[in-house]
Amino acid sequence: MPITANDINRKSWLEVPKNSDFPIQNIPFGVFLTKENVVTVGTRIGDFAIDLGALQQLNYFEGIELTDDMFMQDTLNDFISDGQKTWRLVRNRIAEIFDAENPVLRDNTKHKDVVIFKMEDVEMQLPVLIGDYTDFYSSKEHATNVGKMFRDPENALLPNWLHIPVGYHGRSSTIIPSGIPVHRPLGQTLAAGETNPVFGPSKSIDFELETAFITTDVNIMGESIPVDETEQYIFGMVLLNDWSARDIQKWEYVPLGPFLAKNFATSISPWIVTMDALEPFRTAGPTQEPTPLPYLQQKGKHSFDINLEVAIQPEKAEPTIVSKSNFKYMYWTMSQQLAHHTSNGCRVNSGDMMGSGTISGPTPDSYGSMLELTWGGKNPVKLSDGTERKFINDNDTVIMKGFCQNDEVRIGFGEVSSKLLPPFVKK
Repeated sequence: MPITANDINRKSWLEVPKNSDFPIQNIPFGVFLTKENVVTVGTRIGDFAIDLGALQQLNYFEGIELTDDMFMQDTLNDFISDGQKTWRLVRNRIAEIFDAENPVLRDNTKHKDVVIFKMEDVEMQLPVLIGDYTDFYSSKEHATNVGKMFRDPENALLPNWLHIPVGYHGRSSTIIPSGIPVHRPLGQTLAAGETNPVFGPSKSIDFELETAFITTDVNIMGESIPVDETEQYIFGMVLLNDWSARDIQKWEYVPLGPFLAKNFATSISPWIVTMDALEPFRTAGPTQEPTPLPYLQQKGKHSFDINLEVAIQPEKAEPTIVSKSNFKYMYWTMSQQLAHHTSNGCRVNSGDMMGSGTISGPTPDSYGSMLELTWGGKNPVKLSDGTERKFINDNDTVIMKGFCQNDEVRIGFGEVSSKLLPPFVKK
């Protein structure tokens, strides 16, 4: 089925600002709350949120097989479960409805009043009910940097790293949408030179620049999915800030890896950008040496050229961009990650989320965490207000942005923005 929604010549009758992340060729999916306290599934064009529940009630999706309440829900899970054919039909239809040449909704003021909202008048929600969350560790540059800092600089990568997409199971209960603040966590840490740990607020809160992909129902328990079939089960992508407490992590991660240092908060951008929208930005990833085992081998372009940046904004100052990276640097692809995830028969469901792992590039200004940018705190980052950061301070806001751009179109994710607050105190 053709992806007509990607037609670069299409214009919308809704105003789209120059360099907007959300032209009519994007059509992401999310969930928002209106001023009338109605939660609905929606999409976005320019600075307008579009109520897909209202569109469905007004019969704008006539001819597409959808359950009656498909878009009148508080998550996207059912829509995602319907699969790639339905996603494409709906996205193509939305593009037709908002095409500048289509007068049906454009000239119907009564319908527009219940369908279209200004972004400033809605509150974005978590777009899916995330049953399971897996976080991978798939940037060779990031893994090498961390290995140099914490282990042997001559053998920075562990022996398995070049053979499998390493990952761990995270905690879905603390995944939050952009705009929700995060409290500095308490935990056990072991100070340098000490033999006994102490309990208290983490002193080394970090961000990790990541993306994540959202899956549909992939398999039944026991079934493995071939690497060349995995892409049809990936609905779309979001930006992800994998908040990390480095001092807690250093003490707890041996022998079983990340736990409390990671699961206190994970922030994601609220609009899921579909893989169809990202199709024009496919690119080849890094050469994989040694060649992976047959179940992970793939040919062609399976990565995506997504520009990424991170800024830190102190409470009363302008934000300072501290990192610029790109998703194309990732060593292991999303399709390899999903093939590996199901290779043992692990079941993957609609709404499951898979984090990429920190996305670091080859140069110091493209590192995806403060741990790397400051090299463990040895080289503080200077902000626009003159202050310095080894890690994130209370009342700092971390802002991540991402977009794809070529000569014809820009497709973006908006941002994931989260403020770090002092430790939680029960009132």
